[in-house]
Amino acid sequence: MALINKIREKSGWAVGAIAIGLGIFVVGGDLLGPNSRLLGNDANEIGEIAGETIEYQEFDEVFQQMKTNYENQSGRAANEGELAMMREQAWNQLIFKIALEKEYERLGIEVSDEEMADMVQGNNIHPAVKQAFTNPQTGEFDRAQVIQYLQNMDQMGPEARPMWANFEQGVLTDRIRTKYSNLLSKSVYVTTAEAKNYFNAQNAMASVKVLYVPYFTISDSSVSVTDAQLKDFYERNKELYKVEDGRNIEYVSIPVTASQEDNKSYEEEMANAAKQFATATNDSAFVNANSDTPFNGTYLTPGELPEKLRNVTLEEGKVYGPYTTAESYSLYKVIDIKDGGKSAAKASHILIKPENDTPEAKAAAKAKAADILSQIQKGADFAQMAAQHGTDGTASVGGDLGWFQSGQMVPAFEKAVFGATSAGLLPELVETEYGYHIVKITAPKTSRSYKIAAIERAIEPSESTRDAAYAVADELSGTSGSLEEFQANVAKNKALVKQEVKEIGKNNIIAGALNNARELVRWTYAKDTEIGDVSPVFEIEDQFVVAVLTGKREKGYAKVEDIKDELTAAVRNELKAKQIIEKIQKTKGNVDQMAAAYGPDAMVRTADDVTFAAGTIPGIGLEPVAVGKTFGLKPGSRTAPFEGNGGVIVVELNNITKAPEVKDLSGVKLQLVNQRAANTEGQAFEAIKEKSNITDNRVKFF
Repeated sequence: MALINKIREKSGWAVGAIAIGLGIFVVGGDLLGPNSRLLGNDANEIGEIAGETIEYQEFDEVFQQMKTNYENQSGRAANEGELAMMREQAWNQLIFKIALEKEYERLGIEVSDEEMADMVQGNNIHPAVKQAFTNPQTGEFDRAQVIQYLQNMDQMGPEARPMWANFEQGVLTDRIRTKYSNLLSKSVYVTTAEAKNYFNAQNAMASVKVLYVPYFTISDSSVSVTDAQLKDFYERNKELYKVEDGRNIEYVSIPVTASQEDNKSYEEEMANAAKQFATATNDSAFVNANSDTPFNGTYLTPGELPEKLRNVTLEEGKVYGPYTTAESYSLYKVIDIKDGGKSAAKASHILIKPENDTPEAKAAAKAKAADILSQIQKGADFAQMAAQHGTDGTASVGGDLGWFQSGQMVPAFEKAVFGATSAGLLPELVETEYGYHIVKITAPKTSRSYKIAAIERAIEPSESTRDAAYAVADELSGTSGSLEEFQANVAKNKALVKQEVKEIGKNNIIAGALNNARELVRWTYAKDTEIGDVSPVFEIEDQFVVAVLTGKREKGYAKVEDIKDELTAAVRNELKAKQIIEKIQKTKGNVDQMAAAYGPDAMVRTADDVTFAAGTIPGIGLEPVAVGKTFGLKPGSRTAPFEGNGGVIVVELNNITKAPEVKDLSGVKLQLVNQRAANTEGQAFEAIKEKSNITDNRVKFF
C-alpha cells in the first residue's frame, strides 16, 4: 500500500514540472462548465491548438487529474488561487502535448521500449522512479521493490495498473522533453570572435563628456501635435504597439459592513453572554457554543495574555469585557490561576551603545548613560529620554520591551531584571555586550500563569444590512441603461465612488482593486456585452459591484485612439528634439562651448566608466544609442546632436581604455554558452506557441 501511494503521489508529476520550468503559469479563473448561458453554439469548444479543436471535456480531464494529484500530495482541498494556477497548467499541458509533440515527431525524438525498461529497472533509473522506490532503511534505490510492485500490480486493486500507466507516461514525457532540451542546448555555439566581443564590451572603458538637453526644458504646451503626425509615428513604430485582449470598465462598489443597528445588536448579545458566562458551570462548553474560536485550556504567562488583560489585576472566576474592535467583540473569563511556572517580567530600557570597542568609547557611553540615569532620577520622563537617546529599536516605543520570560535576554540584563522585587527605575546601570542600559521595571517578575476562557465573535452585517446594500447596487444596475445613465446615477448619489480599470486581460481574476473578480471579468468578455452596457450586480468578497464596459481592445495592434496619450508624448519628444537639434547646430566648438552658447538648459556631464555592455551613461541614464556611438568615435571627436531617450545628446570622446588582452577565452565562451542554453527551451516553447495559431476561449468557461 505504501508503494501504491507513492505512485499515486508521483502520477502526472512530469508535465507540472515542465510547466514550472518553462515559467508558463498565468492566473486563470472560476470554472462554470460548458452549459453557461454566456456560451454560443460552439459551447463545448474551449479553444484550438495547432489546428486541433480542444473540447471542454478534454481540458477538464487534464485539469481534474492535476487537481487530484495536488490534493493527494498536499492533503487538503485546493483554494481558488491554486485552482486558477492549475487550470493554466492544464491549458499549457495541452499546448505542450499537441504543439510540442508535433515538433518532437518532426525531429524524430522518441523513447524506445528498451529505453523505457532501462529507466524503470535497468542501469539508468529515472529520478522519479528512484524517488518512488527508495528503501527507507538504506535511503538507496531498491530495484527489488520495482520488480515486486510490477509482479503484484493486479493484486493491488483496479486502480493500480492505470495509475502505473500514468506514472510511466510522465516518465516518458519527461525523457522526451529532456532529449529536446538537450538538443536545443547542444545546438548553442559561441565563436571566438563572439567571446572576444563580449569580453571587450564588458571591460573596455570610455571616458566621455556629454552635452545633454532634456526634453522637459521645452514646455509641452508650446508643442502642438497633429493627428497626421500621430498616425505617421504609429506606422513607423507599429511593432512597438502589439497588444493582447483587454477591456476597460468603470465600476462602483457598495461595501457590506455592519451597521449601527448591527453593532447595537452585538452589544446587547455580548452583554447577555457576559452575564451567562459569569454563572456558567462548564466554561469550555459555553465557549464552544458561543465563540467563533474553540476553547483552548492552555495556561498563559502575563506576556501571552490577550492585550486587554495585560494591565488588569485578574481574579479567578471573574469575567472581563466585552471589549470591542472594528471587527470583533471579545469576552474573557479567568478559569484558574496558578503559581510555579516559568518566571516572566515586564521592563523598559534605554540602551547606550559605544561607538566602537575601544576603552575610550566605552567610557564615553557609560558617562552618557550615567548622565541620562541621573536626569531620570531627578524627574525626567523615561519614555521621552528613551525616544531621544535610545540606540535600538525600542526607542520609538519609549524603550518598552514588553513581557519576556526568563531565558530570553542576555544573562547580565536578565539577572538585573529578575533580581528586582518591585516596579521602578533600577538605581544602577546594567552593562551587557551591547552597551549600557538604564532599566525601568514596569512589572516585577512573576511565576503566575492563567487559564483563560475566551469568547470571540466577529462583527458581521445582518441580512437586513446586506439587503440594503444590495438594493443600492440593484437600483444602480436596473436604472442604468447606458454609460451616460450610469455616470449620471453615480453623480446623484454622493455616497457612491466611481473607479476605473483599464486593460483587463481575458484570464484575469483581479480587476483593479477587486480580488476574485472572475465573474465580472467574464461578463466583460461575453459575446453579448457591448461598450456602454451596464452589468448585473456582482458579489465580490464583502461588497456588491456594478460595472459598465467603457472600452474593448482585441489582440493585435493597438488602435491609435486607444494609445493617443502615449503616442502624443512620443511625437512631442520628436518635435522637441528637432527644435533642440536645430539650435545646437548653430553653435560651435567643443561640448562645453556648445553648452555655453545654447544657454542654461544645456547640461554637460563627464563620465569615466562607460561600458558598451551596460548601455548607460552615469549622470544621464539608459542611453544605448549614445553608448553605441561613443565606441565608434576617435579620441577628441564628437557626434552630431541626436535624439536620445530623455533628451538631445552630443557625445565627445576623451579616450577609450581597451579591455586587457586575454589569451584564453574558454571561460568567457562557457559563460555565454550557459547563458544562451538556459534560455533556449523557454524561447523555443514560446516560438512554437506563436506559430501554433492558438485560439483561447477559456473565458467562456471559467
